[in-house]
Amino acid sequence: MASYEFTISVKTRYLAEQSAPERAHYVFAYTITIKNTGQVAAQLVSRYWTIVDAANRVERVSGLGVVGHQPLLQPGEQFEYTSGAALATPHGSMSGKYLCVAEDGEQFEAKIPEFILSQPRTLH
Repeated sequence: MASYEFTISVKTRYLAEQSAPERAHYVFAYTITIKNTGQVAAQLVSRYWTIVDAANRVERVSGLGVVGHQPLLQPGEQFEYTSGAALATPHGSMSGKYLCVAEDGEQFEAKIPEFILSQPRTLH
C-alpha cells in the first residue's frame, strides 16, 4: 500500500429533464467517490478537469476543492459528492486529477480516470 494514495470511482447519469437536445444542450451528473487508500491522512486541495465532447471541443476547468469542500480524509475514509457538466453533443468524456496534501506536508496527485458521459442509446 502506498503512503499517499486516493482511489477515485465515478458513476454518471444523463439528466434528460435539464437537457435540450434541440438546442445542442446535454446535461450530465456524475457522482465521485474519493477514498484514502494510503497510509497517511490527506486533504484534497484542488481539482483539474479536462472535458471533451464528441466534436473534440476541449474545456479545462480548475479550482479549489470540490463542491465547496476540501475534505481531509483519514486512511480508509471516503468522501462522495455529485456535480454536473453540460455538453453540446450527446456524449463526451471527462478526466482529471486532484491535488492533495498529506498531513506530513507531502503533496501528491490523485488521478481521476477518464469516464464517459453519454445520452442513453447514443453509443453502441
